[in-house]
Amino acid sequence: MGTLAGKHLVLGLSGGIACYKAAELCRALVKAGATVQVVMTEAAEHFITAVTLQALSGRPVYTSQWDSREGNNMAHINLGREADAIVVAPASADFMAKLLHGRADDLLSLMCLARPLERVPLVVAPAMNREMWANPATQRNVAQLRADGVRVLDVGQGDQACGETGDGRMLEADEIEQDLEALFTPQLLAGQRVLVTAGPTYEAIDPVRGITNLSSGKMGFAIARAARMAGAQVTLVAGPVSLPTPRGVQRVDVRSAREMLQAVQQHVDAASVFISTAAVADWRPQSAAEQKIKKDGSGQTPALAFVENPDILATVAQSPRAQSGQLFCVGFAAESHDLLAHATAKRERKGVPLLVGNIGPSTFGQDDNALLLVDASGARELPRAAKTELAQALVQDIARRLPPKIH
Repeated sequence: MGTLAGKHLVLGLSGGIACYKAAELCRALVKAGATVQVVMTEAAEHFITAVTLQALSGRPVYTSQWDSREGNNMAHINLGREADAIVVAPASADFMAKLLHGRADDLLSLMCLARPLERVPLVVAPAMNREMWANPATQRNVAQLRADGVRVLDVGQGDQACGETGDGRMLEADEIEQDLEALFTPQLLAGQRVLVTAGPTYEAIDPVRGITNLSSGKMGFAIARAARMAGAQVTLVAGPVSLPTPRGVQRVDVRSAREMLQAVQQHVDAASVFISTAAVADWRPQSAAEQKIKKDGSGQTPALAFVENPDILATVAQSPRAQSGQLFCVGFAAESHDLLAHATAKRERKGVPLLVGNIGPSTFGQDDNALLLVDASGARELPRAAKTELAQALVQDIARRLPPKIH
């Protein structure tokens, strides 16, 4: 299970059209294993019903500070004390101004004001028109709320309900969920800069054909996400895959092995950890045809000459920063058989402190995997689990291995 499993979250809704996204967020948080208690303002009830949120959360919704269901009639105290975090999504411009000035004239604002500051974080997801968001008053309020310890999330950019386009949209449910996961994740990589490669490479034969492999990139993307949640600044160099970019991760798209090497060399000097998960093609055609190679009816096959691609992992591992311990390198090996023997040999050949092996045919394109961690002292298995869970376990393992001068 993820970091939200077992957490108790209060989801507050202030008035705004983005209340419809709160329904999706509520469902996502429950699916992630959290219990969700919904609190709505009167304005929010104009946009979505309490019945909808009750059905999605599986708990009665609170809308009034005078709710008689609480034995002491202090819902604003009780609900906040029970929470691991309070999340206000959407947070209107008016509600954020209310928070800033300590106004407490409804249940949601009362609860936010009365929460234990040291124990219950307050997260707000702004949602408003682009002009309202850009207004100096709103920007002052956001800056002061952050200075006061409130976690004010970024806003999205795009089409708005009013017909305008710009900043101010509430983040999507999955983006808010990722930010909440990071909130509860130990910041083991805080201050680190992590460079990850992921996915396959593609080596062109002609304009319409090429050599690639079955790597989906899911493991590498999961590692990038886990590293970011653990507090690292993450750059992800991705081969040709269509996966969404993990929130907060800088992505660089490439196609061929040489393009991937170039991108890695541009970013590795700033990194303290390099994780090479990409399935890079070992060879490429010596030259790609300018036009599509066609059959001529003779039955003869085209003659293709191959050259070896650069070894990205070995190149980085042999660099002065890696050799001096300033850069911690982790390699991956996707094998078809004899995993331990091949992974052990590859670790020694590449010169990396940690080599992660897996059986490629049983994991390509799948959402789960099993990993073998090989280092100088031996090997340790991470049994089959979701790639997101394995990524978190691997990030924790890497954090423990970082030398003091990096960590």
